[in-house]
Amino acid sequence: MGSDAEQADTEHADAERPHSSLICCPLYREAMELIGRRWTGAIVAVLLQESPLRFSEIGHAVPQLSDRLLSERMKELEARGLVRRQVDPGPPVRVEYSLTRMGTDLEPALDQVKAWAQRWLGIESARGQAGQPQRAPRHVSMN
Repeated sequence: MGSDAEQADTEHADAERPHSSLICCPLYREAMELIGRRWTGAIVAVLLQESPLRFSEIGHAVPQLSDRLLSERMKELEARGLVRRQVDPGPPVRVEYSLTRMGTDLEPALDQVKAWAQRWLGIESARGQAGQPQRAPRHVSMN
C-alpha cells in the first residue's frame, strides 16, 4: 500500500485529468450489450450462414444452448428488430426465423470478431507447458 501522500497525489492527478473526453458512446455500449449477451452472437452468426431456420435448427447449430435461453434470446432479437419471425399456419404450423436488414448489417463486425478470436483466443489454448505463448494457427475453422 502507498503512503497517504502518494494516495493524495493520485487523487489530485485524477481530479485534473479531463474525464469528459473519456466518455463511452452510449450507442456503442448499447450495441455491445445487445450482441454481447450470452449466445446472442452465436445465434446471429448461425442465421448469417443460413436463413430462414426453424427454432430446432438454430438450437442444434449452437451446442449447449438450452431451449429456454434460445427462446428468450430469439424474443429479444425480434423485439430489437434484428430477427424476423415468420409463422406458416400449416398444417402443420411452421415457424421460421431470419435476420432483418438490421441483423445482416452485423456481418462485417462479426467477421472481424471471428478473425480476432481466431488470432488471439487460440493463443491461450496453444500455450506450451512452460507457459510461453505459441503462435495460434492462422486458418482455424469457427464452424
